[in-house]
Amino acid sequence: MTGGTGWLSGISRIVTTALDSAVVRHAAGDGPLEVALEEVVLGASRRYTRAELVGATGLDPEEAGRLWRALGFAEVEDDTVVFNDRDVAAIRLMGSLSDAGVLAPDVREAVARATAQSMSRLAEWQVGMLKRLIESGGEPLTPQQSLQVAGSVLPALEELQSYVWRRHLAAAISRLLVTSGGSAAPGDEEGTEQLVVGFADMVGFTRTTRKRSVAELSELIERFGASTTDVISAGHGRIIKTVGDEVLFVADAVTDGVAIALALQERVGKEDVLPTLRIGLAAGPVLVRYGDVFGEVVNIAARLTSHARPDSVLVDRAVADALEGDERFRVRPLRPLAVRGYRHLYPWVLTRA
Repeated sequence: MTGGTGWLSGISRIVTTALDSAVVRHAAGDGPLEVALEEVVLGASRRYTRAELVGATGLDPEEAGRLWRALGFAEVEDDTVVFNDRDVAAIRLMGSLSDAGVLAPDVREAVARATAQSMSRLAEWQVGMLKRLIESGGEPLTPQQSLQVAGSVLPALEELQSYVWRRHLAAAISRLLVTSGGSAAPGDEEGTEQLVVGFADMVGFTRTTRKRSVAELSELIERFGASTTDVISAGHGRIIKTVGDEVLFVADAVTDGVAIALALQERVGKEDVLPTLRIGLAAGPVLVRYGDVFGEVVNIAARLTSHARPDSVLVDRAVADALEGDERFRVRPLRPLAVRGYRHLYPWVLTRA
């Protein structure tokens, strides 16, 4: 549904009672638009100060402050009414998970930080999408119409998020079962996994951005994200994070990681708007925590990436050794690198046979 505000009347049929209430109050001048929007999004109105929230949940005040900051939210004054019934329910739920031994108190804030970082990025993207959706109507919307758009679209986004999360959760559980069943080698140390870690970095990104308009830069970022996601997912890999001009990915098998690296190189080479890539790969035991990866293998992959020539892939000794006898790939040793933290880092150039 495009053009004018015709699409608005189509989706406004699923507006909730809370939305209608917020629209009425805002139209009557009872509260600013941002408060009405917050009520639509959260599904509850502000009722409690921080002290009242702490009293309702039984949480220690200092612990409550740490948890609030871990979730990425700004500090609020003690006497400011900010919190609602859903905040109370969420904190009580976290407490019950801790009491049941599911969420240990000493890792609760770490879990909150990891969740908040992912959700914050997702929220920023969704708001940008809603903004473009509104602008595509061709006519400015009134505050009431903006509230209707938010209230109508949010349930669909929430359902989609839940579906995607469950799909990724199912995949993660399957990987765990395969690893514990002996089909894949566990890490050398407790808490680690044997993974291939790769970085793919756009060459000359900073210089490139200075020569492009905002629209061109937006297209570049979108194409980079689409291309890397397609290749990594198709190659049985997983994106850990994308930071500006670089994507960090992992794979369970060396051959999968190698195939992904070469496919990324080839795919981006066909994209006229994208700079060439330099890629580094390393394999070994990796500490996986809260959706991120840590350890020497990650550091080596990063160092190899920074020393790779444009449009090339460098791998470490573990990857090179694993490819011995595999006729699909070729590795050629280079001189050792002297990099921070490693006096002699031995790289190999990876190509297809």
